[in-house]
Amino acid sequence: MPSATPAAVRKQVAQGNPDPLYLIVGDDDAEMLTLAGDFASLVEDELRAFNMERVYATDKGVTPASIVESAQLLPMMADRRVVVVLRAEKLLKPRRRGKLDEDVDPDDDSAPVESDALEAYVKNPEPRSVLVLVASDVDRTRRLYKALQKTATIVECWGLKGSKDARVDLRQVARQAEQIVRQAVTDAGQQIDSQAARLVAERAGTDISRLRGDVGRLLLYAAGRAKITLADVREVVSAETAQDDWAVTNAIQRNDAAEALKHLGLALEGGAVPYMVLGQLAWFVREKLSMSEPRRVPAAIEALFRTDLDLKSSGGDPRVLLERLVIELCGAGSGPSRGSQAGRPGAVQRF
Repeated sequence: MPSATPAAVRKQVAQGNPDPLYLIVGDDDAEMLTLAGDFASLVEDELRAFNMERVYATDKGVTPASIVESAQLLPMMADRRVVVVLRAEKLLKPRRRGKLDEDVDPDDDSAPVESDALEAYVKNPEPRSVLVLVASDVDRTRRLYKALQKTATIVECWGLKGSKDARVDLRQVARQAEQIVRQAVTDAGQQIDSQAARLVAERAGTDISRLRGDVGRLLLYAAGRAKITLADVREVVSAETAQDDWAVTNAIQRNDAAEALKHLGLALEGGAVPYMVLGQLAWFVREKLSMSEPRRVPAAIEALFRTDLDLKSSGGDPRVLLERLVIELCGAGSGPSRGSQAGRPGAVQRF
């Protein structure tokens, strides 16, 4: 099926004429979550407990089979049932057991594939259900994605980049970012100086999450004022928020734990998603560290897996978990040991 814009999907939902299957993919988490939430309007408020389900693919017990089972349930006293699956990249870009993020042959049928049940459903979806898969990324070589291409409405939300692999025109991105800033300020009932809007856009670069985070902080800081000035932006949106996307990994490669922690904090405060940060660190270990310092790789992979498990099982504050991981990747200390979690809020804790 052809792709659709978020506006087109919202129109379908408003008209009560949705497709049975959607894939929402991209790096604009705010837009994707909002769009996924819009599907709730398809079910009357008093019937949502029976006909609306929202799950995380990363949660224990959520499997392709359980998702299919939920989507195949008939709606109760309603026209349709809605199932929203968040963090669906676990299904659409899965990791091979025992190796972090290693690609596998998508046509290898020598072993059972956990997504077979979901793939079968995608090929023949229940017409009285709406299944919405929300993912930060997909593996486009896998059979499941190829099946989705044929039957699902695919909505790409890549923020300022346009598409995942688009060639970025920085001037065009800056203009688009400035429009987003102006619209957000207008929606808040305020105005903003041209130079101020331009500066917010420039400092965000191509990072839509950072842009939204900066705008949110700016609106909070200037609440009640008629107009936001350049001075306001300079006060709230630090130049450091425009950090290099690879500042954390570059600092780790230099074994500079203090610098890595500093840039990690800036990234998280700017709206970076912990799972995306973890993915970037995993890429660094797999592609860079294995070439430059292979002796550090086994311990690094162990730390990555432990952090991934802790994030998925709510084994601690995500920022603290990532700070601990960064320190381990930098080779600082002898590694964490599980135990006390005492310490000031936001401080690096050793487990």
